[in-house]
Amino acid sequence: MVKTPAEKVPSPPCPTADLSGEADWVPFDAPSLVGESLRFVSGEPDGNRFRVRYYRDKEQQLQARIWFGPETEGPPGHAHGGSMAAVLDEVLGLAAWAAGYSIVVGNLNVSFRNLLPLQKVVTVESRVISAEGRKVVVHGKIYCRKAVYAEGECLCITIPVK
Repeated sequence: MVKTPAEKVPSPPCPTADLSGEADWVPFDAPSLVGESLRFVSGEPDGNRFRVRYYRDKEQQLQARIWFGPETEGPPGHAHGGSMAAVLDEVLGLAAWAAGYSIVVGNLNVSFRNLLPLQKVVTVESRVISAEGRKVVVHGKIYCRKAVYAEGECLCITIPVK
């Protein structure tokens, strides 16, 4: 008799995460800007991987509240560095789009500062630093209160829009 591997049983849904923004932030409908390309990080608003809500601050910079669920685990009890890099890729690229630049990410440098505990809501701050020719540079960080978990710099390259 051949044994088949046990089917993966889906994890039960985690409790609701409060992704509210700051008082002066305005909700931002990211999927309406770039469409379904936000599936990897933002695709499951009630899932056990990421939960994301986007905002614009008073300076019109993109901000996000993100919950890192159990399916992002790397070191026991903490988010995998690749999950943090994926979040920075999405948020920093989206920040360029929200600023009016149609881009792809050409280079993403991430500096990991601290382990990020699972099931924690953090803020991802972004800021378009410069735009020259086809190059757009965006900086960002993942943080909660005074703890910075990762910082990133993204070199984006503009693309023709059809």
